[in-house]
Amino acid sequence: MESAFEAKKLDRRAFMKLTATTTLATGIAGHHAWGEETKSGEMIYRTLGSTGVQVSAIGLGGFHIGNPLFDSDGIKIVRSAVDRGITFMDNCWDYHEGKSEIRMGKALRDGYRDKVFLMTKIDGRSKQGADKQINESLARLQTDHLDLLQFHEIIRMNDPDRIFAPGGALEAALAARQAGKIRFIGFTGHKDPSIHLHMLDLAAKNNFKFDTVQMPLNVMDAHFRSFQHQVLPVLVRDKIGVLGMKSMGSGDILKSKVVTPIECLHYALNLPTSVVINGIDSMKLLDQAFEAASTFRPMNEQEVAALLGKTADAAKNGEYEMFKTSEKYDSTAKEPQYLS
Repeated sequence: MESAFEAKKLDRRAFMKLTATTTLATGIAGHHAWGEETKSGEMIYRTLGSTGVQVSAIGLGGFHIGNPLFDSDGIKIVRSAVDRGITFMDNCWDYHEGKSEIRMGKALRDGYRDKVFLMTKIDGRSKQGADKQINESLARLQTDHLDLLQFHEIIRMNDPDRIFAPGGALEAALAARQAGKIRFIGFTGHKDPSIHLHMLDLAAKNNFKFDTVQMPLNVMDAHFRSFQHQVLPVLVRDKIGVLGMKSMGSGDILKSKVVTPIECLHYALNLPTSVVINGIDSMKLLDQAFEAASTFRPMNEQEVAALLGKTADAAKNGEYEMFKTSEKYDSTAKEPQYLS
């Protein structure tokens, strides 16, 4: 049977860990220390890392735009989001086998393209494969340039090596940037912080600096295989734009019944994120995103600690972050040919 002394020691360890996490969430190098934040109407705007570009703190997730049955519904969501102040558009070459990009391309006609910061992602790891996907994305999105191109699903330890190898995907991205097809370059991943750190380390060794990095940042990540603990301080130090995703774990975190959607979004917004990308496939969820932005206020240590305290037990083994612990959300595992 556990002694009272041992129980107190364990409680002390848990307390110290929670205190460290709370401090990280409320003050990494000063909140949003490298970029200005403004508010207009219902939306917050933040500077994207070192790019000098201001974007909406809530980004419209591209995968979910492919969910509605009809194009007209997806187009309505995109245009309503832009009309109300969301400027950051997320997408990917493989979402719904291209349907998400096609749908967003239609939505950005009639002058809407000029109102947004457009990002998409590619899976190709070779120069040839990446170049093909870049051009296909441009055609689907009906644009002559992307504001941001990101290497998608950096979820294997050899993904960075393939991208930076001679004849790798970075060569295609650099050529596209030189040609005016893209402005900025970043990468995404959701599996393990060590893979992100390897990608950043390899970039430094090749005298290359990413403009953005996208990763899971949520109320449970802080407790398990944490991008917040391991990767976020590096990005803040190097003034790289932080794109938070999976604030609700693709809905899995909400199944824990310990936090609400607004609490999830507020927590992610409270971190030094440039953008929190939110999956929105209905007008109801669009309203929820704007409610989160309009009601957000910087959280103090007690408020952060209360949220982290509620999620600690549910988060401890990654049960609600299945993107870390399974292949459920790994599109390139299901379709390895995307990685050509």
